[in-house]
Amino acid sequence: MIDNKSIAILPFLNLSSDPENEYFSDGVTEDIINALTRIQGLKVTARTSSFAFKGRHMDVRHIGNQLGVSTVLEGSVRKSKKRVRISAQLIQTTDGFQIWSGRFDRDIEDIFELQDEISLAIAEQIRENFGHLEIGEHLVDVPTQNIQAYNLYLKARYNHLRWDREGIENAMKFYPQCIEMAPDFAWPYFGAGYCHAMFGSWTPNFSSLDMAADYIGRGFEIDDQSFLGYYSKATLEFWGHWNYREAEKLYLRSMALNPSYTEAEEGLAELYTAIGWFDEAMDHTKHILQLDPLSPNHHFTKANIHYLQRDYESALESVESALGINPDFTHAIAMKQLCLIKLKREEELEIYLENTALAVSPKSVRMLYTLTDQPADHGVRLEKIDEVVQEEGVSIMPWPVFLYAQFGAQEKALELLQRAVADKRGQFANFLSRPFLDKIRDTDGLKKLVNKTFEPSRLPSKRSRQELSNVSAHKNNDVDARLLMQPEEIEMAIEKLDQLMQQDERYLDTALSLRTLAAEAGLHPNKLSWMLNDQVGVSFNDYVNNFRLDCFKQKVLDPANKNFTLLGLAFESGFNSKSTFNDYFKKKTGITPRKWLKEHK
Repeated sequence: MIDNKSIAILPFLNLSSDPENEYFSDGVTEDIINALTRIQGLKVTARTSSFAFKGRHMDVRHIGNQLGVSTVLEGSVRKSKKRVRISAQLIQTTDGFQIWSGRFDRDIEDIFELQDEISLAIAEQIRENFGHLEIGEHLVDVPTQNIQAYNLYLKARYNHLRWDREGIENAMKFYPQCIEMAPDFAWPYFGAGYCHAMFGSWTPNFSSLDMAADYIGRGFEIDDQSFLGYYSKATLEFWGHWNYREAEKLYLRSMALNPSYTEAEEGLAELYTAIGWFDEAMDHTKHILQLDPLSPNHHFTKANIHYLQRDYESALESVESALGINPDFTHAIAMKQLCLIKLKREEELEIYLENTALAVSPKSVRMLYTLTDQPADHGVRLEKIDEVVQEEGVSIMPWPVFLYAQFGAQEKALELLQRAVADKRGQFANFLSRPFLDKIRDTDGLKKLVNKTFEPSRLPSKRSRQELSNVSAHKNNDVDARLLMQPEEIEMAIEKLDQLMQQDERYLDTALSLRTLAAEAGLHPNKLSWMLNDQVGVSFNDYVNNFRLDCFKQKVLDPANKNFTLLGLAFESGFNSKSTFNDYFKKKTGITPRKWLKEHK
């Protein structure tokens, strides 16, 4: 079911003469997404799913169905020297109707003001058409006055969001340069902190973890209310230090500051998965897939939960969803290989290894299949395992430990596992529940490792779902005091509106907006929006168009107007487009204007 108050911001096209300016158009898109997520009650599709349509020309109705949104914003950015030109249009996904469009040509110094203006215009249009939203005076804060630093930050984040080694390394190079240009700009500190936290936890590299802590700490000195900051610190605590209790608090804080930031909620789901809280992990994973249905990472997170619960068929189904979106996603490729091994689908596994260019550690995979649930005379020698381990080196999966454990070389498997857990390597974060460690599960060595790693003081406190919901609730979740109108105030406001609409005929103004009408009625726009939707029972557009429709009916039945066209009379009644008039007329009467006129003459 599609929520009326929902939107997907498609990646703005880069129309600049330099194709490398793509990072700038992507950055502007992401900033508008983040701005709109500040509006409570508006469902905003997360970045990953929106960007899945980058470079693809598709019918907005299809996009609406895939993402479950009622509106889509698409546009373009042209950046040239010190000027930026942005064109945008808001489109209804049910029928492709363009609700709003705008063109903006500004100095690049005004980029944040421009993003705010566009975001507010979008939010207003959704509110006027689909129902009440509480909208602040501004949706975009100015993070820095140094536009060159902001430009470099967008380049760093563009590389960061590639999520590969080269992109992370480029980002770790650009973020410090950005900090040097604008030491009071918080975002690059958090970006650098995140990159170093992930790089340090998967390498492992302890100096990188120290650098992550330093960057994040300096960023918080500038802005201690950044959802990116809390997400970066949570990443460091979870992936870098395996400090589950502290990381949970930080993830929840990031989610509270930006409920639509699915990366933070995915991090929380991964944390719960690592400590074996699978129900909690799955609840959050299902939620983020509603906001970000085309994220391969989220589908992989779901696959991993199923896999660690030994539900290999469901895991394979979810991992196929991830690979359907990104066939080169190495974590998902490795997960598919593990599922096929557990499901004993040798032929399918072999075909996949032969036909997948990015197959992960194929020699280890084939050997693991041979060792899994096979009789003792499998013919594999320990020396051969040593040889494969040495040849294939470090991977995203702990294949060596799996191989030694399946072979029965318990001491060797435990030695590698203990060393990796001591270093807190990312590849071993889920060692508590990994199926291929079952053969050493009851050893004293693994039991001691589990007890030490998951010591109760390091774990989150078990809380009810409602308590967790309260912790991660949106910071603006309480009803705004401005909306609590007393009955007398409501009555006076409705009388004033009746005067404006019936006596002053303000509906005849084709450019009439909710904000304009609110100002004339002496109301805050949020109050007028709430009152129309909650007390009168209609959206702003329906409220105004009802008057326009009645006016049209009177005009069209007046013999003095027989020489006027229906569309001409519609425009005289306040409608500003043919499609708006025809759609609204049919919505209210069930028939076309011409048929209605024929029946009522």
